[in-house]
Amino acid sequence: MNFSGFLHHDDDKSPGGETVGGGGNHFFSPAAAMSGGPLQSIFPSSRLSLGLQTNVENNGGGVGRTGEGYEVSLTRRSPESKSGSDNVETLSGEDDLDASDRPLKKKKRYHRHTPQQIQELESVFKECPHPDEKQRLDLSRRLNLDSRQVKFWFQNRRTQMKTQIERHENSLLRQENDKLRAENMSVREAMRNPMCGHCGGSAVLGEISLEEHHLRIENSRLKDELDRLCALAGKFINRSDDAGSHHLPNSTLKLGVGSKYAYDGGNAGGGYTLVPHGFEISSSPFFSGLDAPVNRTGTDVVAGGVDEKSLYLDLALSAMDELVKMAQTSEPLWIQSSKGKREMLNREEYNKSFRPCLGPKPDGFVSEASKEVGMVIINSFALVETLMDSERWPEMFPTMIARNSTTEIISSGLGGTRNGALHLMQAELQLLSPLVPVRQVTFLRFCKQHAEGVWAVVDVSVDRISDRGGSASARSSLSCRRLPSGCLVHDMPNGYSKVTWIDHSEYEETNIHHLYRPLVSSGLAFGSKRWICALQRQCESLAILMSSTIYNRNKPTLAISSIGKKSILKLAQRMTENFCRGVCASSSQKWSKLDVGNIDEDVRIMTRKNVDDSGEPPGILLSAATSVWVPTTPRRLFDFLRDELLRSEWDILSNGGPMQEIANIFKGQDHSNSVSLLRSTAMNASQSSMLILQETSIDASGAIVVYAPVDNPAMNAVINGGDSAYVALLPSGFAILPDGQGTEETGSLLTVAFQILVNSLPTAKLNVESIETVSNLISCTVQKIRAALRCDK
Repeated sequence: MNFSGFLHHDDDKSPGGETVGGGGNHFFSPAAAMSGGPLQSIFPSSRLSLGLQTNVENNGGGVGRTGEGYEVSLTRRSPESKSGSDNVETLSGEDDLDASDRPLKKKKRYHRHTPQQIQELESVFKECPHPDEKQRLDLSRRLNLDSRQVKFWFQNRRTQMKTQIERHENSLLRQENDKLRAENMSVREAMRNPMCGHCGGSAVLGEISLEEHHLRIENSRLKDELDRLCALAGKFINRSDDAGSHHLPNSTLKLGVGSKYAYDGGNAGGGYTLVPHGFEISSSPFFSGLDAPVNRTGTDVVAGGVDEKSLYLDLALSAMDELVKMAQTSEPLWIQSSKGKREMLNREEYNKSFRPCLGPKPDGFVSEASKEVGMVIINSFALVETLMDSERWPEMFPTMIARNSTTEIISSGLGGTRNGALHLMQAELQLLSPLVPVRQVTFLRFCKQHAEGVWAVVDVSVDRISDRGGSASARSSLSCRRLPSGCLVHDMPNGYSKVTWIDHSEYEETNIHHLYRPLVSSGLAFGSKRWICALQRQCESLAILMSSTIYNRNKPTLAISSIGKKSILKLAQRMTENFCRGVCASSSQKWSKLDVGNIDEDVRIMTRKNVDDSGEPPGILLSAATSVWVPTTPRRLFDFLRDELLRSEWDILSNGGPMQEIANIFKGQDHSNSVSLLRSTAMNASQSSMLILQETSIDASGAIVVYAPVDNPAMNAVINGGDSAYVALLPSGFAILPDGQGTEETGSLLTVAFQILVNSLPTAKLNVESIETVSNLISCTVQKIRAALRCDK
């Protein structure tokens, strides 16, 4: 008990109004109380006063206020002070004498500790809450304090800490009490509304009819019987497979699961392995609420009552394990390729190390696997957010993703993060050539945090629910499967990330033109190197775009503000995206392919109508594209096509006039990655000058040169920071890829594509003359490029 409040008395105040005491500490004397001291005047009862005096005599110590640096002399011995010399220390010196033998001391003012003293005392208290006598003496000398002051300060500080701990414990106990009270209320509510253990309905027969109650019980019994029959049928099918019988009995009730040949007649083309004995209960922390059986041998779900989400989770976990092991393992799983400085997968070692997540490889399919490591100017958290966002993902890889969507968000992650996020997605992966079909894949994307600053994102293909019957249409539409592929991201101290990318796919090779087969099989078309290069180039561009300064050439002809530069970059981004979709015939734009007899089979002609898109001119649009092999390096071909001074050698639409670059905005460390604004010079009075917006980019995996004529007033508005979404443009350009023939770059694969407006009336009909004109335009452009580079042969 703290008696400091009883020690305050009007007689203890000085004329100045300040409280006084002896030696900076007001010690209470039992003898003074017996002789009519302050306590006797406070308690009128002599018995109560005597009891209090006895209690004070038996308890020595002190209580003080540490926050303001005051000490009060009345103390008591507490358990926390019984350490060192405190457990034997009592009032010493003059306090041990009888009060009657001790002369009265003059009253002194309270001692106020300085902030420096309090700071030093606090620092010592953190290291040693119970200092011994030697430590207290040393501390008193350093702080110019009395040893008793130091002792009382530590006692008061320990008391204060004990009080804080008790308050915290009381708060926890109150929370636990509230929780128990809530559980008690829920139990009482359940007792007031009992449920039947057989049918799950109300246990009170008066609320439902007796007949309905019996029907519910019967329904529950039939469900249990059906589950038992499913298990028995699954065991029977397993024994039949072991005996060599691969045909399932015809039944309208699908009690079993497809055999190891998922498609009819024992055909292994594209089927996924799935047998009942492979089911087990998932124990993943990400989906602890899913208690249904999950399958560790395949992806198809045909057994009644099996939770599809649990199957998806199990497949994602298996794929994640495989991805991480493949990313962290080098030889002998990955060996150096004989055709270049890249790693290729050792198939024999892979089959020994991993259990396949998907079924056997379909007939006619070939495998492609690659691994690439690169440093990217982005942190792991931002990269994971981009990959898991269906809108930001294609913006990061505009030349590789034609279209994508998130079908279902199975899990959004734990604690507001992407850790444990699982999405069912669809995507169209493209290579910029009409001779390579778009890869349409349906896959699971799973994200997991493995450590602080270490994330992994994995993709693995799944069959669409509507195609799980193994029909002929499902088999014919299957042209690509993604085996566990994705990236492992490590944060680096300099703000970069180390990204290890794994791409593992199976695809139908017969659909690919023979000109591109070496490139695709080498992994340079859809493989890890292209993903890493595109990621590095785009992150550099985003870093420049987000910075306060956007760099351009030293002497620009046209002065553009930072807002205007960002508007131009946004317009160029839309131009490049529309160009890529027009080359690959993405389903995001409703292109219709035209079959014309007198057109070369390697030239693809497509058309569509634009009515309400303000970013394109209204009317009938025509797209023409073709790919050829050019005997020159990709870099030389790229530099030739992007040079505005050499543009008249191949650009028929420029009317042979010279081009002038009036603005250039850099998008990366390589100044070839830039957006330019060109102006054509009229050769005579009948011609008018025009503006051309051009974007160029190059990396180790390829290059693009995209351009589009733009209207002068609309472009001036964009330069001044206006909205670029209303600028109508039709992009044309070139895509350059290595031919993938060997270690030395001796040849390039060049794709030429044009988009033109045939008729400004959407209701007009397309004539053959327009098609032939576009075809001749492509042929003439290719011939001019070959002639300018002197590579006609």
